[in-house]
Parts: sequence; structure tokens; C-alpha cells
Amino acid sequence: MEQLSAPLTGLKEKIAYACGDTASVLYYRSFAMFLMIFYTDVFGISAQQVGLMFLVTRIWDAINDPLMGIVVDRTQTRDGKFRPWLKWMAIPLGLVSIALFTVPDLGPQGKLVYAWVTYVLAGMLYTAINIPYGALMGVMTPHSDERTVLSSFRYYGALAGDLVVKGLTIWLVTRLGAGDEAAGYQRTLIVFAVLASLLFFFTFSGTRERVQPQPEDHGSSWWQDLGYLLRNRPWVVLSVMGILMLIWVSVRGGATLYYFKYYIGNYEKWTAWFLVVGVVANCAGVSLLKFFTGLFRGKRNTFAMLTLLASLAQLMYLVITPDQIALLFGTEIVMSLFTGPLFALFWSMVADTADYGEWKYGRRTTGLAFSAGTFSQKAGWAIGGSIASFLLGFYGYQANVEQSAEAIGGIRSLMGLVPALIGLATVGVTLLYNIDRQLELQMERELRARHAV
Repeated sequence: MEQLSAPLTGLKEKIAYACGDTASVLYYRSFAMFLMIFYTDVFGISAQQVGLMFLVTRIWDAINDPLMGIVVDRTQTRDGKFRPWLKWMAIPLGLVSIALFTVPDLGPQGKLVYAWVTYVLAGMLYTAINIPYGALMGVMTPHSDERTVLSSFRYYGALAGDLVVKGLTIWLVTRLGAGDEAAGYQRTLIVFAVLASLLFFFTFSGTRERVQPQPEDHGSSWWQDLGYLLRNRPWVVLSVMGILMLIWVSVRGGATLYYFKYYIGNYEKWTAWFLVVGVVANCAGVSLLKFFTGLFRGKRNTFAMLTLLASLAQLMYLVITPDQIALLFGTEIVMSLFTGPLFALFWSMVADTADYGEWKYGRRTTGLAFSAGTFSQKAGWAIGGSIASFLLGFYGYQANVEQSAEAIGGIRSLMGLVPALIGLATVGVTLLYNIDRQLELQMERELRARHAV
């Protein structure tokens, strides 16, 4: 097997890069896991209104994400293409995220307008920082295997953010709110925003951009870039994979708090521990990434097999009863062990699709390629959140009251059956992704030879 060239990124730079995803996940996980229950049980809008807002506002994101990819590909500063966006957007994103979890003193219609406006702004600013952050990995090193290592570090960073949000949010809301849940959420987001901003600044200062576009890349127009990207089969397939994966994760994530609050019971006792155990199992799964990719022979096969195993494990939530706490936690450990490596694999595969575009068509659109990742996150998060919200409303969910048997059945299906079916669909799409291990090595070898000319 061809050996990896000497790594270009040291430990400190890998950690600095990982901290950017810690910062991103402080926002993303807060939005994905707590925003829906904040809107229905604290802010005071119905599940159907939340579902409609989540769905409609993503129409703009369908345009905004590739536009942002085009913009960052054409950014030229002494600090590089991608790194400057981290320092430019860190504070604006923090301020809007705090506003997102603030309950204004407005009437019902005024509050609904406020929710729509702040939600759209938060999505746009998240795009403006997360696309260049993701694309940064593609220019830190030209080596596919080293990107997999960087992607693993990135995901460890994401797991750290996940651990903070899942382990501390309920506790912080309770302590900082002192009985006022609305104030608790706002103050919790202030804490997260300050921490995230500092981490983004550290990523900016601690990383370098090494891969430069070939000279002929500079004259291409934005519509030509889009044309190249849409002809890039693995990028198209990976975008669909990412959307389905995030729908799968978001449906379950949106249902988890309702599952504990209204079905399992002991919300404050068990919820945070359940979430933390999942993050620890995710971390263990990431540590086994090299083992899994060796066992299943490449990124594509590993992604498909781990998704299949996690989907099958998810079906256990259909039979778990409220008194089976050990089985509940055991199921979460097994499922999270399999899902842990998926995001690390996904981002590494995005970088490979950027290589594929340059190798196949002679045009490298790193920022635009990575816009698939953030678009997948937000589109999947929005569609998954919409599915969860609409189904909650369909099954008769009412905030802060004892739920009907039909509503409880709906919440349980959102934890088990619905995401499992979406996971199986993801496996089917993954089989269409055509960059295997042999092609990864071929592209790396031939691109290295081109750049040496």
C-alpha cells in the first residue's frame, strides 16, 4: 500500500483546527437539540408553527450556502482565503445566537416575526463562518490520509462541544435562570457565545493555508464553478448523504428531550446523563475510525456499514419501557459507538470531492465543495426538525401537560422507527459514491505530480 507523505500539520495546529468545530457545535447542538423545545415550551409558539418556520427558512439557505462557497473561494487576503472569515464572523454569530434564545416582550404575532428573523440571521451567520472553517481543512494539507486525521481531530473538537451543550445546558438553564427558564436559556447562550468566539479566534491564529490553487483556476466565473461542481458525481452523492444523515440525527435529536420529559420521566435526573453517555460513546467510536476503515476497506464502505448498524440499533427504542434504564443507556452506547465516526468520515470525504473536481476537470472549488457540508447540516437539521415538529403536532402534542397515548406513541416513533428508516435510506445512497480507496490514492499521487510542475 502506498505510504502517506510526512504530515504537514503538527499537534498544535490540529488542536487549533479542532477548536473551531468545538465552537461551531456549541451553536449547532444548541440549535438542533434545544431550540424546538425552547420555542414550544418557553417561547410559546406551536409545534406546527415551529415546523413551518424550520422548513420555509431553509429555502434561502439553499441559495445562501453555495453563494457563500463562491464568495470564500474568491476571497484574497494576506491571511488566506478561509481563515479571515473566522475572525470576521465570530462576534456577530454570538450576538445573534443570544438573540435567538431571547424571549422578547412582544405580542404573539410580534414574537413569531422575531423568531423568524433571528432564526434566518443565525443560519446565515453560521454559514458565513462554517463554510470557510470546513474548507480550511482542504487547504491545510494535500494528503487524503492526513485529512482523515485532521477530520478525526475536528470531530473530537465537535464531541467536546457536544459534551458541553448536552451535559451542561439543562443545568445552566436551571441555575442561571433561578426559576425563570427564559432568562436561563438566554444566559446560557451568553456563556456559550463568549466561549465559541474565543475558540474561533484561536483557530484563526493557530492554523495555516498551504494548498494554493493552480494559476489557471483564477479566471473561472461563479456559474462555471457551479457547473463543474454539479458534474462532480461524488460531491452530488455526498451532499444527498449529508442531508439524509442530518435528517436522521435531527429527527432523533429533536425528539430526545420530549422522550425523556413525557415518556421516561425524571427529566432533570436522567436526560443530561443520557446525552453525555452518548457523547462519550461517540468519542470511543471516533478513536476506532482507523480500525473501522481498515476493516471495511475505505471510507465509503465504512460509512455505509456503520450507518446500517446504527440504524438497526435504533429500532430498540421502540420496545424500551420507562423502567428499563440500563437497556436504554446500553442501546445508546451501542448506537453512538457506530455513529461517532460518521461525521469525521463525512468531512474527510468532502475534501476528497474537492480533489476529484481538480483531478477530473482541472478546477478546484474548495469553498464551494465544502458548502455541501454546511448546506447538508442546515438542510438536514431544518427538514429533520420540521418532520419532528409536524409529527408532534399530528399526534396531538400539547406543551407542558400530560400527553395522550397517541402523542406518546408518536414521540417513541421519532426516537426509533422514523430515524432508523432514514438511516437505511442513507445507506442506499452511500453505495452510489464512487471514490473508493484506490481512487483516493490515485488522485493524491497525480495531483501531487501536477502541483510539482
